[in-house]
Amino acid sequence: MVKISEPDMTDQLRADDWIKEGLKALTKSGFTALKADPLAKAIGVSRGSFYWHFADLGAFHAAVLKRWREIAAEEIIAGVEADTDEALTALLRRTFGARLDLERAVRNWAAFDPAAQAAVRAIDRRRLDYIEALLQRRGFSAATAQGRAQILYWTFLGFALSGPPVPPARLQGLLDEIQKMIST
Repeated sequence: MVKISEPDMTDQLRADDWIKEGLKALTKSGFTALKADPLAKAIGVSRGSFYWHFADLGAFHAAVLKRWREIAAEEIIAGVEADTDEALTALLRRTFGARLDLERAVRNWAAFDPAAQAAVRAIDRRRLDYIEALLQRRGFSAATAQGRAQILYWTFLGFALSGPPVPPARLQGLLDEIQKMIST
Protein backbone atom coordinates (compact mmCIF):
# COMPACT_ATOMS: atom_id res chain seq x y z
CA MET A 1 0.00 0.00 0.00
CA VAL A 2 1.34 3.41 -0.98
CA LYS A 3 1.15 5.99 1.73
CA ILE A 4 0.25 9.45 0.52
CA SER A 5 1.67 12.04 2.85
CA GLU A 6 0.80 15.66 3.22
CA PRO A 7 3.32 17.92 1.53
CA ASP A 8 5.70 19.36 4.03
CA MET A 9 6.29 23.09 4.33
CA THR A 10 9.61 22.88 2.47
CA ASP A 11 7.75 21.63 -0.64
CA GLN A 12 5.49 24.68 -0.73
CA LEU A 13 6.12 27.93 -2.49
CA ARG A 14 7.75 30.70 -0.51
CA ALA A 15 6.31 34.20 -0.27
CA ASP A 16 9.21 35.34 -2.44
CA ASP A 17 8.08 32.98 -5.22
CA TRP A 18 4.69 34.69 -5.24
CA ILE A 19 6.30 38.13 -5.19
CA LYS A 20 8.56 37.23 -8.13
CA GLU A 21 5.54 35.97 -10.07
CA GLY A 22 3.68 39.14 -9.13
CA LEU A 23 6.51 41.31 -10.46
CA LYS A 24 6.50 39.36 -13.72
CA ALA A 25 2.73 39.70 -14.05
CA LEU A 26 2.87 43.40 -13.19
CA THR A 27 5.55 43.99 -15.81
CA LYS A 28 3.79 42.00 -18.50
CA SER A 29 0.11 42.70 -17.85
CA GLY A 30 -0.15 45.60 -15.42
CA PHE A 31 -1.46 45.91 -11.89
CA THR A 32 -4.82 44.33 -12.68
CA ALA A 33 -2.98 41.01 -13.01
CA LEU A 34 -1.99 41.09 -9.33
CA LYS A 35 -4.73 38.75 -8.13
CA ALA A 36 -4.50 35.37 -6.41
CA ASP A 37 -6.36 33.28 -9.03
CA PRO A 38 -4.41 34.25 -12.16
CA LEU A 39 -1.11 34.12 -10.29
CA ALA A 40 -1.91 30.68 -8.87
CA LYS A 41 -2.77 29.44 -12.37
CA ALA A 42 0.48 30.87 -13.76
CA ILE A 43 2.49 29.10 -11.06
CA GLY A 44 0.40 25.93 -11.28
CA VAL A 45 -0.85 25.79 -7.69
CA SER A 46 -4.03 26.48 -5.75
CA ARG A 47 -4.96 29.82 -4.20
CA GLY A 48 -4.44 28.27 -0.79
CA SER A 49 -0.70 28.69 -1.14
CA PHE A 50 -1.20 32.40 -1.79
CA TYR A 51 -3.27 32.85 1.35
CA TRP A 52 -0.80 30.82 3.37
CA HIS A 53 1.75 33.61 2.80
CA PHE A 54 -0.43 36.72 2.52
CA ALA A 55 -3.38 37.66 4.70
CA ASP A 56 -5.09 39.31 1.75
CA LEU A 57 -4.48 40.96 -1.58
CA GLY A 58 -3.46 44.22 0.11
CA ALA A 59 -0.67 42.45 1.99
CA PHE A 60 0.53 40.91 -1.26
CA HIS A 61 0.48 44.26 -3.04
CA ALA A 62 2.49 45.78 -0.16
CA ALA A 63 5.06 42.98 -0.49
CA VAL A 64 5.32 43.50 -4.26
CA LEU A 65 5.84 47.24 -3.81
CA LYS A 66 8.43 46.63 -1.10
CA ARG A 67 10.35 44.30 -3.39
CA TRP A 68 10.15 46.84 -6.24
CA ARG A 69 11.68 49.47 -3.95
CA GLU A 70 14.51 47.06 -3.13
CA ILE A 71 15.15 46.30 -6.82
CA ALA A 72 14.69 49.81 -8.15
CA ALA A 73 16.67 51.69 -5.52
CA GLU A 74 18.56 49.75 -2.88
CA GLU A 75 20.04 47.09 -5.17
CA ILE A 76 21.06 49.73 -7.70
CA ILE A 77 22.64 51.92 -5.02
CA ALA A 78 24.53 48.95 -3.56
CA GLY A 79 25.80 48.08 -7.05
CA VAL A 80 26.88 51.65 -7.71
CA GLU A 81 28.73 51.83 -4.40
CA ALA A 82 30.53 48.55 -5.19
CA ASP A 83 31.39 49.63 -8.76
CA THR A 84 34.95 50.69 -9.53
CA ASP A 85 33.79 53.60 -11.72
CA GLU A 86 33.01 57.00 -10.28
CA ALA A 87 29.62 56.65 -8.57
CA LEU A 88 27.56 59.09 -10.64
CA THR A 89 28.95 57.65 -13.88
CA ALA A 90 28.11 54.14 -12.66
CA LEU A 91 24.60 55.24 -11.66
CA LEU A 92 23.91 56.79 -15.05
CA ARG A 93 25.17 53.69 -16.85
CA ARG A 94 23.10 51.34 -14.67
CA THR A 95 19.85 53.28 -14.75
CA PHE A 96 19.84 54.42 -18.36
CA GLY A 97 21.05 51.01 -19.51
CA ALA A 98 18.35 49.07 -17.62
CA ARG A 99 15.08 47.62 -18.88
CA LEU A 100 12.46 49.86 -17.37
CA ASP A 101 9.22 47.95 -18.04
CA LEU A 102 8.69 47.38 -14.33
CA GLU A 103 9.26 51.09 -13.60
CA ARG A 104 6.55 52.02 -16.11
CA ALA A 105 4.17 49.38 -14.72
CA VAL A 106 4.52 50.56 -11.11
CA ARG A 107 4.09 54.20 -12.09
CA ASN A 108 0.95 53.28 -14.04
CA TRP A 109 -0.33 51.41 -10.99
CA ALA A 110 0.36 54.50 -8.87
CA ALA A 111 -2.08 56.50 -10.99
CA PHE A 112 -4.88 54.32 -9.58
CA ASP A 113 -3.75 53.13 -6.15
CA PRO A 114 -2.79 55.18 -3.06
CA ALA A 115 -0.37 52.53 -1.73
CA ALA A 116 1.46 52.42 -5.06
CA GLN A 117 1.49 56.24 -5.10
CA ALA A 118 3.13 56.25 -1.68
CA ALA A 119 5.73 53.71 -2.84
CA VAL A 120 6.55 55.82 -5.90
CA ARG A 121 6.86 58.98 -3.78
CA ALA A 122 9.16 57.15 -1.36
CA ILE A 123 11.41 55.80 -4.11
CA ASP A 124 11.51 59.17 -5.86
CA ARG A 125 12.67 60.79 -2.61
CA ARG A 126 15.26 58.04 -1.99
CA ARG A 127 16.66 58.36 -5.50
CA LEU A 128 16.76 62.16 -5.39
CA ASP A 129 18.54 62.13 -2.02
CA TYR A 130 21.11 59.68 -3.38
CA ILE A 131 21.76 61.71 -6.54
CA GLU A 132 22.13 64.87 -4.45
CA ALA A 133 24.69 63.10 -2.23
CA LEU A 134 26.65 61.95 -5.29
CA LEU A 135 26.72 65.48 -6.67
CA GLN A 136 27.87 66.84 -3.31
CA ARG A 137 30.67 64.25 -3.33
CA ARG A 138 31.70 65.79 -6.65
CA GLY A 139 32.04 69.13 -4.88
CA PHE A 140 28.75 70.85 -5.72
CA SER A 141 27.08 72.97 -3.05
CA ALA A 142 23.93 71.60 -1.47
CA ALA A 143 21.71 74.01 -3.44
CA THR A 144 23.40 73.25 -6.77
CA ALA A 145 23.34 69.51 -6.05
CA GLN A 146 19.63 69.68 -5.25
CA GLY A 147 18.80 71.50 -8.49
CA ARG A 148 20.94 69.28 -10.68
CA ALA A 149 19.66 66.14 -8.98
CA GLN A 150 16.10 67.16 -9.79
CA ILE A 151 17.00 67.83 -13.43
CA LEU A 152 18.84 64.50 -13.69
CA TYR A 153 15.91 62.69 -12.13
CA TRP A 154 13.41 64.32 -14.47
CA THR A 155 15.67 63.27 -17.33
CA PHE A 156 15.66 59.69 -16.06
CA LEU A 157 11.87 59.68 -15.65
CA GLY A 158 11.40 61.01 -19.16
CA PHE A 159 13.69 58.28 -20.44
CA ALA A 160 11.98 55.59 -18.34
CA LEU A 161 8.50 56.55 -19.48
CA SER A 162 9.43 56.97 -23.15
CA GLY A 163 8.62 54.46 -25.82
CA PRO A 164 11.12 52.30 -27.64
CA PRO A 165 14.66 51.70 -26.35
CA VAL A 166 17.45 53.92 -27.58
CA PRO A 167 20.15 52.14 -29.63
CA PRO A 168 23.34 51.62 -27.56
CA ALA A 169 25.55 53.99 -29.58
CA ARG A 170 22.98 56.78 -29.35
CA LEU A 171 22.44 56.10 -25.64
CA GLN A 172 26.17 56.40 -24.98
CA GLY A 173 26.21 59.75 -26.79
CA LEU A 174 23.33 60.96 -24.63
CA LEU A 175 25.04 59.78 -21.44
CA ASP A 176 28.19 61.62 -22.50
CA GLU A 177 26.13 64.80 -22.93
CA ILE A 178 24.51 64.33 -19.52
CA GLN A 179 27.97 63.94 -17.98
CA LYS A 180 29.09 67.20 -19.60
CA MET A 181 26.00 69.00 -18.32
CA ILE A 182 26.59 67.96 -14.70
CA SER A 183 30.35 68.43 -14.74
CA THR A 184 30.34 72.18 -15.13
